[in-house]
Amino acid sequence: MWTDRLCALGLGALALCATALGAERAAAAELYVAGGCFWCVEADFERVPGVGEVVSGYTGGTVADPTYRQVTRGGTGHYEAVQINYDAGRISARQLYDLFFRSVDPTDAGGQFCDRGESYRTAIFVTDPAQRRAAEAAKAAAEAELGQEIVTPILDAKTFYLAEDYHQDYYKGTNRVVTRFGIIQQKDAYKRYRDGCRRDERVEALWGSDAPFVN
Repeated sequence: MWTDRLCALGLGALALCATALGAERAAAAELYVAGGCFWCVEADFERVPGVGEVVSGYTGGTVADPTYRQVTRGGTGHYEAVQINYDAGRISARQLYDLFFRSVDPTDAGGQFCDRGESYRTAIFVTDPAQRRAAEAAKAAAEAELGQEIVTPILDAKTFYLAEDYHQDYYKGTNRVVTRFGIIQQKDAYKRYRDGCRRDERVEALWGSDAPFVN
């Protein structure tokens, strides 16, 4: 980070370093959402100005250090979820929650798009009262706009477990994988999966021009 490089220059900049580092740390924030396939949520939110890294993982369940196979098989209570790391000085939690609701089908309690089952349900996991207020306001606004009941719950955050390495940034990976389309790169497999699942088609049907990530 630029502040780390500045602070390495010498003792004379200590006061400036302390101020700059304090401001940078104060602006760094994170929130947790589940929107079906975490590859897709990660791909969407890493495009948002003010968002840094988005990390895929599992949360909301009762089993420690779950594997992808355990989670998708069901019974652990976990959701496929992401941790969104963002700069609160550039974008707010409320804005991110507004984007989240319009990137999923929040009327579907059984999963998302072609992915069915408990691990693919939508949810917001809040870490403090301020996040809960922002999430509840975003949910109320989305429900009013959509004119339908939104079933996405707002839950207290639980331990977030990182997904396996091969899931991280899957949407832009260049490793070759075996699929029903043959042996292709991860990023191509991701695109075919997303198109085949009709994620963007359903989101656009629900939200129209307010769907932020539909190409």
